[in-house]
Amino acid sequence: MDINFEYYKVFYYVAKYGNMTRAAAALGSNQPNVTRMMKLLETQLGCRLFIREARGISLTEEGKGLFSHVEIAYQHLMNAQKEIRRQDSLEGGTVEVGATETALHLFLLKALGGFKEKYPGVRIKIHNHATPETVRHLISGKLDFAVVTTPFEMPKTVSCEKVFDFEDILVGGMEYRYLCKKSLELEDFTRYSWIGLGRGSATYELYRNFLIENKIDREPDMEVASSDLILPLIENNLGIGFVPKKQALPLLEKERLVDIPVSFRIPGRSIQIAADRGRGRGLAADRFYQYLKGITGM
Repeated sequence: MDINFEYYKVFYYVAKYGNMTRAAAALGSNQPNVTRMMKLLETQLGCRLFIREARGISLTEEGKGLFSHVEIAYQHLMNAQKEIRRQDSLEGGTVEVGATETALHLFLLKALGGFKEKYPGVRIKIHNHATPETVRHLISGKLDFAVVTTPFEMPKTVSCEKVFDFEDILVGGMEYRYLCKKSLELEDFTRYSWIGLGRGSATYELYRNFLIENKIDREPDMEVASSDLILPLIENNLGIGFVPKKQALPLLEKERLVDIPVSFRIPGRSIQIAADRGRGRGLAADRFYQYLKGITGM
């Protein structure tokens, strides 16, 4: 049975107010139109829903049974509507953000604190993956936007804005401090155990291509799935590796790592905010996006 759902809305108001005229006023309609729709609803359901009385109307047993269901459904719909409206305000809403680990540690963590202080009602879900997977999730529509590290390939439908540039340095544990006496040649780099991110990460592709361009065919001797694991392994003298200078600095200052000088130019990198040009964002997501753009270079 295909019944116009508008009839159930009108039925809800008529049953709630017990009066066709008052229901019509609440609906912004008129009494004849409300009466007509209720007659159609009774006809389509094949039963009487109302008893007309001098002081208004009351529900039949069938009407009471229908109202018990319609009232629940109506309240669910109103609650859903309020929730959606709340999500489109800065009192609530959820933001789906993709982030690589490097972008998270160098930029996003600090930015999150400031944003949450201003907008505590906004929920933020962070999806932490390597750059290629983060890019795939962005293109598929699973993310509002992403904060990623170069290098990466983006379709023309995605806009990218640089947050800031950062530099990697070559570091080793204290047992490698003898390497600090002179600049390390790239050819000599192959003599030492190299700790780096594994296949599927932007960092792996960056250094793999960099070495191939310099006629060196080499992969990390020890591959890790997370950049958080690189520094502890290097600190324990299991090898040397390229890491963001900002992340290594605290351990360098504590003399738990050494900065190994090199005679070659380490590839530059940057953190960028990527968003799909053709897909809109909710108010909360757009505010967070604009907030991040406003603090670039931090």
